[in-house]
Amino acid sequence: MSNQSGDREHIDTVVIGAGQTGLALGYHLARRGQSFVILDENSRVGDGWRRRYDSLRLYTPAKYDALPGGRFPAKPFEFPTGRQVADYLEGYVAEHRLPVRPRVYVDGVRREAGRFVVSAGEQEFEAGQVVVATGGQHLPYTPDFAAELDPGIRQLHSSEYRNPSQLLPCGVLLVGASHSGADLAHEIVRAGHRTTLCGPSRGEIPFKLEGKPAHQIMKVLWFAANHVLTERTPIGRKMQPEVRNEGGPLLRVKSADLAAAGVERIEGKMAGVRDGLPLMADGKVMDVENVIWCTGFRRDFNWIEGPVVGEDGWPAQRRGVSTTIPGLYFMGLLFQYAFASMLTGGAGRDAKYVADRIAARTADARTTARKTAAV
Repeated sequence: MSNQSGDREHIDTVVIGAGQTGLALGYHLARRGQSFVILDENSRVGDGWRRRYDSLRLYTPAKYDALPGGRFPAKPFEFPTGRQVADYLEGYVAEHRLPVRPRVYVDGVRREAGRFVVSAGEQEFEAGQVVVATGGQHLPYTPDFAAELDPGIRQLHSSEYRNPSQLLPCGVLLVGASHSGADLAHEIVRAGHRTTLCGPSRGEIPFKLEGKPAHQIMKVLWFAANHVLTERTPIGRKMQPEVRNEGGPLLRVKSADLAAAGVERIEGKMAGVRDGLPLMADGKVMDVENVIWCTGFRRDFNWIEGPVVGEDGWPAQRRGVSTTIPGLYFMGLLFQYAFASMLTGGAGRDAKYVADRIAARTADARTTARKTAAV
């Protein structure tokens, strides 16, 4: 149920974020006849993907990238680009007629008289339930000593990088050696830049991601990501904090690919700054004109009023259902329930679980309201 009262709109469920997880949830809520709206800060659905670097491709093939209710529009073992994902999400909204409101930047969620008030500037939405589908990585992170680098050095966080044309012509240091750092280093060195990648190795998958043997391996890995690496298994519970707090292994671009392309590899971390230049842990000073921070993101849930996060800094939740605030839910957290939770094709299962809980809670609230009215 949705209605307008003064400047505040009343609706059963507000979903914040129209990425893949918010849209998957919208699909399941619609199938259950729920009244909801999806608020998104972007002008177009998929703009988060359109802002990623130009050469981005998913690490899972199209066969495993579909949201519930259809298939991804590409060959099964083709690896979609970021722009293909963006267009797919935009088409998904149109196909399933999901109630997405663009250009609505949510800046606060608070409790008021037993309900939620979601604020977006001067707009307010009142809801019985709220779903935070903004993921678990919000603020681009760079270390404090980044400010000490010579102002002549061009600094970019990986979220700002689009292609090598943004870089000054000489040396490039990429800080952070997870798969995104490796992918960008490989692209940049092939564009003619002297390129160094620093940071501890997190291993690499022992097969070619896009080779034919990977077709069968992917089936096994997809099963493991959904059914073995979950909160229900010892290995899943052990892996969850590692996935959330450490970089991942190399996937598409491996160590041998970097070496063959001419990327200098430094296993140690960047430790600070000396005379305006990057200082490595081994004391080496890097004479470069560009630094790209592949150092990930930090979480920000401070805009939600109440005891949201647990001791580990992540939302206190069980399969997306808050364990501290009734009626609050999360979608898209890293390893929310399983390894697959953070993959496009893994959004559907988490969405179905959360949608079932929302529908049940809505039904209970309506039953209670009818009984109260009858007294």
